Amino acid sequence: MTADFLIRTAAPGDLSAITGIYAHAVTTSTASFELDPPDESEMRRRYEALLAGGHPYLVAERRGGIAGYAYAGPYRPRLAYRSTVEDSIYLAPDAQGRGLGRQLLGALIAAAEVAGFRQMVGVIGDSGHKSSIRLHERLGFRMVGILENVGWKHGRWLDSVLMQRALGPGSAEPPIL
Repeated sequence: MTADFLIRTAAPGDLSAITGIYAHAVTTSTASFELDPPDESEMRRRYEALLAGGHPYLVAERRGGIAGYAYAGPYRPRLAYRSTVEDSIYLAPDAQGRGLGRQLLGALIAAAEVAGFRQMVGVIGDSGHKSSIRLHERLGFRMVGILENVGWKHGRWLDSVLMQRALGPGSAEPPIL
């Protein structure tokens, strides 16, 4: 926590703000490859599914409002991937560029380690999203690949950048999940 932001576990009462933050990202950026923003009931369904699976879901609160959120969701649905999570981080427009992404991702990494996950994958929409790539690098992720021209949004082809970091003992030991 800094003087500006309190990082805490998300609660059902945060979902309206989370839905608004995500809707802005969907409609104005390439951070998500969704084309239409989901409504609050869909965001609630996703939130509940993540919690039911033991996945961390955090928010950054500032002066009583939600400035951003992050969660670690399943990387892939097949059971062999159960120890690997994919991170997602979204910030309100007025909270960007203030170090909040780093605080949220750092807290998410720690929460995922406590939950017993062993690998975290960042799937960054658009290789031109340099700030997200740098954020992940600063927190120990390494570039593992770029899937070129796999998404079409806002009238152009987009890459997916794949980054990865170990959590806890990583692959040095079998998973406990």
